[in-house]
Order: sequence, then structure tokens, then C-alpha cells
Amino acid sequence: MDQVKTLYVKKILLLLFLIVVIVAGSIIMLPGAALAETASQKNPSYTVFKGGYYYPSERIRLDEFSGTDFDRKKGIAGEIGFGHHYGPVFGTEFGVGYLENRRFPGTGSGRTRLEAIPVLLSARLFLPLGPLEPYGEIGVGAYFSKLEIESPAGTSSRAFREIDWGPHAGVGININLTDTLFIGMEGRYRKVRPEYGNQTVRLDGYTATANLGFRY
Repeated sequence: MDQVKTLYVKKILLLLFLIVVIVAGSIIMLPGAALAETASQKNPSYTVFKGGYYYPSERIRLDEFSGTDFDRKKGIAGEIGFGHHYGPVFGTEFGVGYLENRRFPGTGSGRTRLEAIPVLLSARLFLPLGPLEPYGEIGVGAYFSKLEIESPAGTSSRAFREIDWGPHAGVGININLTDTLFIGMEGRYRKVRPEYGNQTVRLDGYTATANLGFRY
């Protein structure tokens, strides 16, 4: 059932991304005079703050270490991004974020925490629709991750660190409140699988964030 839900969400994200690409491509073909100047053209650079949830796309298996798994309960996600628009429809964004998921003690197990600091670079296509800017993105990131496992009694812990690369794709929308201030929402799927010792851990999952940005 989890795999069916994951495939369904992936198809939705892909469909939305393709819609953005097709419409953005059509806008590029329009004469320059037909495009009204938007807030992102007046102030092409921006800084954005994001906060929300991280949803693993499947259970995170930790058999090698604790004999138990993370369930699929949501964790937390945050990011600060720095972006620039190159014309009305194309832009790039560099971001540094934080992901965390925890498993609290159960019978015969200690607390387990999995966290990552992703450093991301994304290419974006925007649809300039007045104050609204839907967009699609694809990119790649380096993930500085740490797995920390406590003993059942909580008297000791082990920590494993890894650096891995992984792709991501997403869709979102910005709402320009003024020429320098915007709010928005974003959904992103990422695929990264670090290996701690002999255990491969799937960090694959979705983030959903609310955003606040400033243009300059």
C-alpha cells in the first residue's frame, strides 16, 4: 500500500512539473511586449525561508543496528534559499536545509534520530501570472546526514555520519504581496540513500513547506 501511495504522489508531481514546463515554454515563445513586468523581473534576486514537514516515502529500516524500523510518521523540515530570476520564466536557487525524523523508545529499544543537512542547487521554470508564480524545479543536493542510536537504557549511544548525493524535483507557488515580499507553498520529492556501516538507509521522501521570501 505504501508503494502504491508513493507512486501516486510521484505521478502527480511529474504531471504538475510537465504542465509548468509546457506553459513556460509557450510563454517564452511570446513576443517580449506581450509580457507584463512582474515583481520577480523588477527585483530578480530573493531570499526565502521555508518551514514544514518531512514525510518518508517508506519505512526507514534499521535492522543492522536496532532490529526495528522508523515508521512513516512525519518529521520536520526547514530551509533557507537564495535565488535569482533570469528573465520571466527561468531561475535558479541555492539552499541549505535541515531534515529530522525520530523514533522514540519502545519495548527493548532506545531513541533513534536520523537527521540531514541538505545543500541543494535547483533549476526552476516559473509561470508569470500576475501576482501568482507557479513553478516546477529539478536539482541535485549533497546530504550531510547523521544516524544516532541510543542503547535501550539510554546510557550510551552510537553515531554514524555520511555524505551522499541525491536528485530532487518539486512544484510550488509564490504569491507576490508586494514587489519585494512574497509568501508561498512548496512540495518536493528527494531521493538519497546513505550507507551507515553495512546498512543502507532510504531517506527518500517528501517535504511540504510554507515559505516567506524577500526580493531585492
